[in-house]
Amino acid sequence: MSALFRMLLLTLAGLSATVDAAPASRFLLDSLSRTAPMLNREVLDSALAAMQCALNNGSPPAQRLAVIDFSLPSSQRRLWIFDLERRRLLLEDYVAHGQESGEDYATRFSNLEGSHQSSIGLFRTQESYEGEHGYSLRMDGLEPGINDRARDRAIVIHAANYVSPSWIAREGRLGRSHGCPAVRPEVARMVVDSLKGGQFMFSYYPDQKWLASSLYLNCRPKRVAAILALMTGVDG
Repeated sequence: MSALFRMLLLTLAGLSATVDAAPASRFLLDSLSRTAPMLNREVLDSALAAMQCALNNGSPPAQRLAVIDFSLPSSQRRLWIFDLERRRLLLEDYVAHGQESGEDYATRFSNLEGSHQSSIGLFRTQESYEGEHGYSLRMDGLEPGINDRARDRAIVIHAANYVSPSWIAREGRLGRSHGCPAVRPEVARMVVDSLKGGQFMFSYYPDQKWLASSLYLNCRPKRVAAILALMTGVDG
């Protein structure tokens, strides 16, 4: 077999892989979108694209994905948790944002300690623990300059009494955290248990600068691989 012919086969194989991967990704998007009709399909598409970029560049596989749509008010259910293997919705519920991110709507986001603002972008969940707010979940931000100080800022998933329909009825919105995606006490254990141990969380907001520069939404394989390799080294 000539070198030219081998090169042609490799090229065709590469093209085939690319073509085959697209329907598989579209199939997952279609499947999950059907289970969560209230979740903006474009937001879900962005979450899956960011996750896929991480998976393609060194991240271990995950079984679940959480999506937060911060373009929605806190008075609406804007947290979705998906089982990726069974392609089904596990939870659709309320989630709080940071005090300094806004009132009912979050419009400001930060990566700075002490900002009391939420962070956007792709996260990888880590260990559960018992803390000040009870059973909670730590996570690491995967986007430099956007959310990579999440652990230093103690941005965790935890229960909060101010996340409840009764609070919304009284105040017109949820209470607010110091930047954590706080959830209802009634679902907190389920949320932590379903997401702990290396799952993905994607927090969305239509911030044009972030949308245009995110290493995961605009997949940058070499930079993403370097980030994930560094994190794996730290975790190890």
